[in-house]
Amino acid sequence: MLWAALLLPQLAIDAALHGGRDADSAFVLIDGPLQRRHVVAASNVAGAAGIRPGQALAAAQALLPTLHNAPIDHAAMHSLRMGVASIGYAVSEQVNLREPDAVLVEIGASLRCFGGWPRIARILRTRLHALGVTHQLGVAVTPLAAVLAATKNDGCIVDADALKTMLHDLPLHHARLQAAQVTALESMGLRRLGELLALPRAGLARRFGTSLLDHLDRLCGHKPDPLENWQPPARFCAGMEFDAELHATSAILFPLRRHLEQLAAFLACRDGGVQRFEIHLLHARGETTRLHIGCSLPERDAQRLFELARLKLDRTQLSAPITGLRVVATRLPPFVPLRGDLFERQASALSQWQTLVDRLQARLGDAALSTPIEQADHRPEKAWTDAAGAVPAHIDCGPRPLWLLPRPIPLRDHAPRVLSGPERIESGWWDGDQAGRDYYVLQTSLGQRAWAFRPAGGTDGPWLLHGWFA
Repeated sequence: MLWAALLLPQLAIDAALHGGRDADSAFVLIDGPLQRRHVVAASNVAGAAGIRPGQALAAAQALLPTLHNAPIDHAAMHSLRMGVASIGYAVSEQVNLREPDAVLVEIGASLRCFGGWPRIARILRTRLHALGVTHQLGVAVTPLAAVLAATKNDGCIVDADALKTMLHDLPLHHARLQAAQVTALESMGLRRLGELLALPRAGLARRFGTSLLDHLDRLCGHKPDPLENWQPPARFCAGMEFDAELHATSAILFPLRRHLEQLAAFLACRDGGVQRFEIHLLHARGETTRLHIGCSLPERDAQRLFELARLKLDRTQLSAPITGLRVVATRLPPFVPLRGDLFERQASALSQWQTLVDRLQARLGDAALSTPIEQADHRPEKAWTDAAGAVPAHIDCGPRPLWLLPRPIPLRDHAPRVLSGPERIESGWWDGDQAGRDYYVLQTSLGQRAWAFRPAGGTDGPWLLHGWFA
């Protein structure tokens, strides 16, 4: 087996940036009791000022008085890790989340399918960049070694022969040992993992128990390291809470884009799409504004989903300030790419038409547009419906005009030429709207092609015009 580690060294900061924090500002994420708050993660600007994880908040503020702080958001971090797991699942079904700051992906079975590790790495990096996640990649023959390879050097690849050399020079605090074990080993004068591996195993077992040896054996590949495979959930739900109240929908566009990138990665890993999803705008006192976004066909392009959501937000009037955001998708139909001719002209035209319809519906509202759905009724006025949820039903019939009049009117041309007909339509006795008509295709004196009828069995009398052919 061959494992790739997607290391997330700034997961907490990336989750905060997804929430709309300015990447160029000095801020820290804090945790701990009220009187002993300490820094868990620091932005690049704060780090440049000398602020490090583990420092007391008061000490950090003494170094940088303009420092902003916020509690670490574990829910946002978990949501972001789910997005990274979805990206890994797109290249392998064996994905594991055991490590709190990394996603493990078994790629040995995927190398031939994707054409080797370089191509897999490009796919992963492209999607991780789109998701806005700081990452380092590492490849090794064991899961733990892959994490250490990514920690040592981004893009590091360690085969079975090079594994011993890498582990020999690795500092102990990078070996994923327990903090108490590292402290005890350093008190013994040990600094490198190679020095630890050279010690007698019996003595290590007496002093540290079997957990240390078990960790080293799994790291070196001397012992199996079974991992539980992660499975993508049946529905998508990602959200966050804001530090301050937002009074305009434009203020949530950046975090919304990130969440839709995460939705797109989730859909890609499931090989599915989404035709309807919801944006929940959270307000104080538990109130929620729900926005329904619809697509005419299953979609999973993040940019197109964002455009539809932005159009819907533009026409949304807020009843209260926004305190949080959530994106929810529960129905995930299969995604079928549009297929066209050799030069994809038909697929492109259909895609453009779909985009236009979706944008109009998002801007004008669901009730502003309707789609005619064919019904199994020979009466022209009842042969279609625009009712939501109607099931299409087809029947065989003669030619039908493109333009059907709302109701029949007398034909002003008194001497039209009959081109075809009659087509008799007798239907509707069961619903009290019975029709008995003989339809003809006529050509008027001006050369127009009309669709007109007379009462069933009638051979004279006025023509009643019901539609025009193109």
